[in-house]
Amino acid sequence: MNTLKFNEMGLSNEILKATADLGFEESTPIQTLAIPRMLTGVDIIGQAQTGTGKTAAFGIPILEKVNAKNKAVQAIILCPTRELAIQVSEELKLLAKYKKGINILPVYGGQPIGRQIQALSRGAQIVIGTPGRVIDHLERRTLKIDGVSIVVLDEADEMLDMGFRDDIESILKNVPAQRQTAFFSATMPKEFLSLTKKYQKNPQSIKIANEKLTVPLIEQYYFDIRQHQKLEALTRCLDMYDPKLSIVFCNTKRMVDEVAASLQARGYSADAIHGDMNQSQRDRVMGKFRSGSIENLIATDVAARGIDVDDVDIIFNYDIPKDDEDYVHRIGRTGRAGKTGKAYSFVSGKDMYKLRDIQKYTKANIKRMTVPSLSEVENIKTAAMFDKVKETIKEKDTEKYIHLAESLISDNITSLDVAGALLKLFFVSEKKEQDKQVDIFAKAKNFSENTGSRERGMARLFVSAGKKDGVNPGDFVGAVTGETGLGSDVVGNIKIFEAFSFVEVASEHAENIINALTHSNIKGKPVTVEFAKPPQRSQSEKPYSGGGAFKKKFDHSDDRRNNPKRNFTSSNHKF
Repeated sequence: MNTLKFNEMGLSNEILKATADLGFEESTPIQTLAIPRMLTGVDIIGQAQTGTGKTAAFGIPILEKVNAKNKAVQAIILCPTRELAIQVSEELKLLAKYKKGINILPVYGGQPIGRQIQALSRGAQIVIGTPGRVIDHLERRTLKIDGVSIVVLDEADEMLDMGFRDDIESILKNVPAQRQTAFFSATMPKEFLSLTKKYQKNPQSIKIANEKLTVPLIEQYYFDIRQHQKLEALTRCLDMYDPKLSIVFCNTKRMVDEVAASLQARGYSADAIHGDMNQSQRDRVMGKFRSGSIENLIATDVAARGIDVDDVDIIFNYDIPKDDEDYVHRIGRTGRAGKTGKAYSFVSGKDMYKLRDIQKYTKANIKRMTVPSLSEVENIKTAAMFDKVKETIKEKDTEKYIHLAESLISDNITSLDVAGALLKLFFVSEKKEQDKQVDIFAKAKNFSENTGSRERGMARLFVSAGKKDGVNPGDFVGAVTGETGLGSDVVGNIKIFEAFSFVEVASEHAENIINALTHSNIKGKPVTVEFAKPPQRSQSEKPYSGGGAFKKKFDHSDDRRNNPKRNFTSSNHKF
């Protein structure tokens, strides 16, 4: 189907600016069909898989229709899990970046309800929540929905599978009858259809067919690296695998320009193509790519849709695509005409969760790899150089240079001496260039070997709440996400002892999390949060796993180690 650009939908300048910041060039199929209809106020039944852009499909119309001057709740979005509620909230906040006065509040279990009550009292036009927690607020009368004009059920089939039908019906019965209702679901079971008949008025149905992966000849790999390592990883892959032609996909036009400029500065044959370029500019770049005068094309998804080149050896996903189907489109640019191809994805931080969605969607085995080391790249370059020397010898047009070499030969200098000296000059020059580059991968490995949990870029925090306070891992995750607005993916391992706990969080957000949580309440108790001091590990310091006394000296104050038997709950939280 032909999709629309956002500026073709009659959207406000604020929304257009936000979508541009996010790198959206044009809408996805579900957005093309849903946004114009929802803007008219009709009820919608949308059938589409996860990863097709549903959040923006209902989120943009909601943001366009709410009244920022009215602080009452005007829209409710129901989600099956707190993770999805947080994800939807984060995306809507990005879309509402330039919409002044619009407050978006996620409410879900695992977060102290008192904090949510305070936030609701301050006013929020859009509430995103799990059915159970929304019912809880309705019963407490802390959530008033008499002004709600839009209700959205996201992943409705999953909510029904989880047994939320009674809660959903209870919420819908209490929302004003004069409202717009939109149900989004991946499947259409009978229970779902009966719900639509009962609570929607003449709904319009939208169905997006799934695109299946039809490129079995493509080998797929990924590198688990940090964001700042991506450019170095890309250049090493280009040196190591030496593709005749490659396409590097980025999610935004800005990143395309940055990567293309960085590759050009390093001497690689590269050029950019994206939506800000006019047709003649695109044609010029594509002509150079097809002819091989540029070897590496840096592109956005939209700009690459017209690319039809059979000899592309490798696809690089510099950024993981936001849409599962975009991944299929991207890697389908290689492995054509019966040839094999390769696709490498650079995965950073929470992109790992998106990669898992892609694997589930495509049913593909995407194998993990390590970035080629500098020594591996050097060996490849050496072998390639020797091959070029052999080819040059076969050309037999080197007489001029042979005479120059002979002029250097004497009783004390052999031809081997000359060849060795020339090779040394070449490799020393290469080595100097190489030494200028910080081996960020080796540095990161060394860092991880000496810092334990910080291997994953995590910082270990001490929190003055433990088992005796009745806390569980979800309380800490809820506190972090609720107080900071960050996603649950910033939280790592959690260990709960009798009187205190250790919580790992993303290092880049550690200071903000400490400031936000210090003197906040968890389970109704004020807590103190600080960086945990490095443990002085010995045999006696292994975490207690049941049976016997647990003796351990902590670097924190004496009142935090007054119980010699510290049973604890360990949670390897991967949200």
